[in-house]
Amino acid sequence: MAVMQSFDITSGCDLQEVDNAVNQALKEIHQRYDFKGLKVSIDYRREEAKIVLRAPDDFKIKSMWEILQQKMIRRQVPLRNLKLEPIAHAGGGTVLQEISLQQGIPSETARAIVKFIKGLRLKRVQSEIQADQVRVSSPSRDELQNVIRLLREQDFGVELKFGNYRSL
Repeated sequence: MAVMQSFDITSGCDLQEVDNAVNQALKEIHQRYDFKGLKVSIDYRREEAKIVLRAPDDFKIKSMWEILQQKMIRRQVPLRNLKLEPIAHAGGGTVLQEISLQQGIPSETARAIVKFIKGLRLKRVQSEIQADQVRVSSPSRDELQNVIRLLREQDFGVELKFGNYRSL
């Protein structure tokens, strides 16, 4: 019997790197001249996997988002896993914007990945959804590497990570 090889497809943000990026962005915002004397804040809610930007107007929110994006890119946090909510008016003449951090592969995206892999019509490759990840298995490592290459060429709306290689 052939030895089965497998790997997992996951998605997510390193929450410690997000925290570091938020702290760096706050530090830069508080030093910038155009933000002096304004009530602005970036609230990172780790347990909810959410970031809340709060500022006096839409323009300042967009500036804060640009600074935060730069810090996230430097920290290698995938921006594709950040979901921006529309800017909403809050009390006290301020506006806020919530940013959700995508942890794990959403079920509809996981189904799309499995459908894509089945559509490749590779004889010995099997894929299955396991909670918020997808496991791909095959007796051939070459087939698995081919699947990874083809998945990287596709756009599923989230940053895909490939890991947990095993021989079963």
